[in-house]
Amino acid sequence: MTGQRKERLKAAGVDVDEALGRVLGNEALLERLLAKFADSPQLHQLEVALGQGDGQAVVAAAHTLKGVCGNLSMKELSQLFSQQVELLRAGELSRAAGMMGQIAPAYQAVVLAIQEQADEKT
Repeated sequence: MTGQRKERLKAAGVDVDEALGRVLGNEALLERLLAKFADSPQLHQLEVALGQGDGQAVVAAAHTLKGVCGNLSMKELSQLFSQQVELLRAGELSRAAGMMGQIAPAYQAVVLAIQEQADEKT
């Protein structure tokens, strides 16, 4: 992973050094995990569940995203999903839904940085 690639991911909120530590320095594995994240339908599933007012599905999707983002050292996203899960557990579905205005652009920034990384490799 080049320095430029690391900087793009860092700018999008990924603690690359920590993420590499989690995968024992295996850059290829980290790249695969990041690509899998970028292709994941989880955010869409969260948005659908929010639109349907399905509290149980919303909690499940937000909790999954919180864990994945934490494991991939996506600090800002992990924090946002943690806050959203707390709101959901407190029964604040509308406030949790209101967080999507912060979550969606942060999520998109990470996905774009990941995709830029993949584009450079080809």
